[in-house]
Amino acid sequence: MKIAIAPLIGVGGNRFTAEQWRTVGSVLGDEAHIEFTPFRQLYADVEEERFDDVRDRLAEKGLDVYPAGFFSKSLIACQFCRGAEEAGLSTALKLNELVAGRALPHPLKVGYAGCANATSEPLFQDIGIVKMKDRFDVYLGGDGKSIRASVGQLWLSGLTEAELLETIPKLLAHFRDNGKKKERFSRFVGRMTMERLREAVR
Repeated sequence: MKIAIAPLIGVGGNRFTAEQWRTVGSVLGDEAHIEFTPFRQLYADVEEERFDDVRDRLAEKGLDVYPAGFFSKSLIACQFCRGAEEAGLSTALKLNELVAGRALPHPLKVGYAGCANATSEPLFQDIGIVKMKDRFDVYLGGDGKSIRASVGQLWLSGLTEAELLETIPKLLAHFRDNGKKKERFSRFVGRMTMERLREAVR
């Protein structure tokens, strides 16, 4: 089975330590082929019966392990250069708990930025979240990968943290239940329309 390995979110961004790299190599073995993905995860294949052991050993070194494939990825976060509190690190950690590893019709990326500089490029992710002072704006339908690359469009503005943490899981559940198999999230948004998604999720 294919797994996705990600470092914990923190000040400085999604950074691996040298010890974590050594642990990944040790746990997966010398013959492992490891891919570094554009969404800041490592992909590797492990035998299904080894999954629990691999996950536990990597978790001891501060690494999260998720299923790879048609799942939501771990949160792509900024480096919190404005500081953990001002940039909303605690919110990002809560978001990651809510979104990472959910089975969906198509792989999905959620980006988070702690200020309007948006250095993590959340508007090019399927769902982009930008902290604006003490509130959050949510953008949908970004796609920075294909030849038809597009910037996400503002969907909801001025959410409190509580509203954000309630809304995003509902949006993912709506995609899970109503998206077509292998349908990109940007196409799902276009088919459903922003207004209908507001009505369905809020």
